[in-house]
Amino acid sequence: MTGFHEGELAVQAKAGVAHDASRLEGMLRPASLEGGAKKFLAQRDFVAITARDSDGRLWTTAMSGPLGFLDSRDSTLTIRTAPGAGDPLHGVPAWQPVGVLVIDLALRRRVRINGDLVRSTGGELEIAAEQAYGNCPQYIHPHEVTQPASSLPVVTDGTLGAAETALIEGADTFFLGTAHPTRGTDTSHKGGEPGFVRVEGGDLVWPDFPGNNMFNSLGNISVDPAAALLFLDFATGTALHLSGTATIDWDADGETGRAVRFHPTRAVLNSWG
Repeated sequence: MTGFHEGELAVQAKAGVAHDASRLEGMLRPASLEGGAKKFLAQRDFVAITARDSDGRLWTTAMSGPLGFLDSRDSTLTIRTAPGAGDPLHGVPAWQPVGVLVIDLALRRRVRINGDLVRSTGGELEIAAEQAYGNCPQYIHPHEVTQPASSLPVVTDGTLGAAETALIEGADTFFLGTAHPTRGTDTSHKGGEPGFVRVEGGDLVWPDFPGNNMFNSLGNISVDPAAALLFLDFATGTALHLSGTATIDWDADGETGRAVRFHPTRAVLNSWG
């Protein structure tokens, strides 16, 4: 799996950055998780992952663990934990594409790893990586990872109540999961000043800020509208998982003239850790 897919190329062209993006295509070469990548992973205690549940619904979730819980060899990443009971990805099925984001919110460093989930047990996930590359620290807000006690989830049809709206509109960080029918699944970090994500008529809207011009997320959305959002309250350990569909607005206010509108069809509010 090398090179940009048709959705990424189309968004790059429409945004007028195709030439700049072409110089980054080498980042999509086959993955190696040795050397500096292996050291980085071993020293992290937080990971976000996007996958589909047993019903085929796309979700993004987060897990934390002691240093060393992320172990790599060659192009294989082993996560020595798994989504717990009450998480929408509890019992996540193997043999599917997944997108992994390993991020240090204090040091503002991140690595994206995309590949296939080849083993899923109650306490461990194994991923055969096809892509692994770093992202710049732009828009990352420092946070300390909390390890809250587990709680029973509150599941809704996607209707956002007062608690969900407050968490969304007070957030300076969220995680976005997207997918392509043949080129895999991706997890990205989105950040801005609190309030950069708005709730409008039950939908979520946020501006697309300038980035690395690869347009992995928007490229996926342009081909497949399925999307998943994860909001974390780092002070309380509350997690809001949203699954639904997303569209791109090319005539929006703001620096780039682009925004994303997300329509949630399912929501889970619980604790994470």
